Amino acid sequence: MSKQQFKAESKRLLDMMIHSIYTHKEVFLRELISNASDAIDKFYYKSLTDDSLDFNKEQFYIKVVPNKETRTLKIIDTGIGMNKEELETNLGTIAKSGSLAFKKENEIKDGYDIIGQFGVGFYAAFMVADVVTVISKAFGSDQAYRWESEGADGYTIEPIEKESIGTEIILKIKENTEDESYDEFLEEYRLKSIIKKYSDFIRYPIKMDVNLENEEAEKGEEQIINSMVPIWKKNKSELTDEDYENFYTEKRYGFDKPLKAIHISVDGTIRYNAILYIPEKIPFDFYSKEFEKGLELYSNGVLIMDKCADLLPDHFSFVKGMVDSEDLSLNISREMLQHDRQLKLIAKNISKKIKSELLNLLKNEREKYEEFFQSFGRQLKYGVYSEFGSNKEVLQDLIMFYSSQEKKLVTLDEYVSRMPEDQKYIYYGSGESIERIEKLPQAEFVTEKGYEILYFTEDIDEFAIKMLMSYKEKEFKSISSGDLGIDGEESNEETVTSDNVNKELFDFMKNILADKVKDVRVSKRLKSHPVCLATEGEISIEMEKILAAMPDNQNIKADKVLEINKNHEVFHSLQDAFANDKGKVELYTKLLYNQALLIEGLPIQDPVEFTNDICKVMV
Repeated sequence: MSKQQFKAESKRLLDMMIHSIYTHKEVFLRELISNASDAIDKFYYKSLTDDSLDFNKEQFYIKVVPNKETRTLKIIDTGIGMNKEELETNLGTIAKSGSLAFKKENEIKDGYDIIGQFGVGFYAAFMVADVVTVISKAFGSDQAYRWESEGADGYTIEPIEKESIGTEIILKIKENTEDESYDEFLEEYRLKSIIKKYSDFIRYPIKMDVNLENEEAEKGEEQIINSMVPIWKKNKSELTDEDYENFYTEKRYGFDKPLKAIHISVDGTIRYNAILYIPEKIPFDFYSKEFEKGLELYSNGVLIMDKCADLLPDHFSFVKGMVDSEDLSLNISREMLQHDRQLKLIAKNISKKIKSELLNLLKNEREKYEEFFQSFGRQLKYGVYSEFGSNKEVLQDLIMFYSSQEKKLVTLDEYVSRMPEDQKYIYYGSGESIERIEKLPQAEFVTEKGYEILYFTEDIDEFAIKMLMSYKEKEFKSISSGDLGIDGEESNEETVTSDNVNKELFDFMKNILADKVKDVRVSKRLKSHPVCLATEGEISIEMEKILAAMPDNQNIKADKVLEINKNHEVFHSLQDAFANDKGKVELYTKLLYNQALLIEGLPIQDPVEFTNDICKVMV
């Protein structure tokens, strides 16, 4: 029996197969099981055109038989089998796809889709085996054949006795090395976990004998490892909340319960099924570098990728679940997707569906939505800000902020719907907490006018709103902004007059504060408080604080204006001091400025000097 050489450039391709194409050695079992499933599918297709064949699904199965004594692993199927010519064609020429050819010949489009399309998966066996033996008997043939190879040197084919049709693949598992342990591929628990991970939804039973240790292993007690019928292929009417929760737990998508399950079935230009989950609680590593977004990706029930990041936009990275499609273009290892139109279309549809379901949750199950938003609202806001605001239209109706009037989270739509006719802007205040914002002097005048204020307490809030700019043609305005745009503010003419009258005082104070403030002026917003800081320009005081806390702090500062309440007794003390004791003006100015800093939660540059100044006033 002479050894035959692999055709074409198969030697080089085989070497690449073993060392480069597959990321994990364990996928060899996925590939061999997929091929076995194909072989049974082919018998099914034959039965559709041959009335003499009776396709009884119960008689078909795939069997995995490990044997530690002989160091072999068998994968047995009861499929259509291969004759000598098919063994030479399909196994003798690497990348010759028997499944693809069968599919084309039989014009298979719908129904049981053939998994294998590239004819290379079989050779993944050489990643774990020194010798690969294939014993096969084809349907309609009286003769069986054995194909055997030790790798790139070639293969042999010889006749052999075999009673039933089907294929048996025998892998002589490699010995352990210093770097690799191959024993795991003979361990029952490990093989089961690989089958459950990659091949759980193969439509035929995958059997394994329990506690196998000898040559008679395949005669032992059998156990079916796989689930066979995937939950996403079932009708939604058949499934309960408990079914979805159980799937979430089984797939280890999280240790919590899902807040919402989304079941998608699409049969159009591109066919796919998906089950998506909105988790109840935020994963502990969600905002760390270790967190990986993405959905599990299946091709016709076979797991291709654990985390397909391309299926989810970053702003919905909290979504867990899976997608199964027969129409995706895969590369030869099935582990990498070609970035094609189908993938982008699925991702686009999934994003739309997630938004739709979140809006439904907001409308119909408000408490659940608020629970979700407490966990993942920050991520939605990051989505508004990131990518130069390209997703702001998608996300603006999903974000919420605490309301000064409602004393709870509200949407932008709810805020705008309550705005009085004379209100020009959506007002917001920024601070470390709701309590601090409520006490801000800047909020006093806006609240007195009866206008609602949104409280921004997260570091991303103001950055997101600056990117959003407006909502339903209403611009956002900080309560610390130089001009609040409120009718009833002291007129500009009165303010200018007051500033002119006190110009010398304000210039004197500005010189004392040097470059700490851009200006000192009469306030149009203060009612009972003596002083506050306002800002001009795009950078607010809260933004300054956030930027200062970043590792690459570039010392970006807000343009601050010290505003004085001309109706407060403190201002009269300032005027009196300016007329009679300019030394006191310096003392009062520094105290008022530091007081304004404390109100904003900003650090005082010289706390010792501040306490000494207080003592001077007391003395």
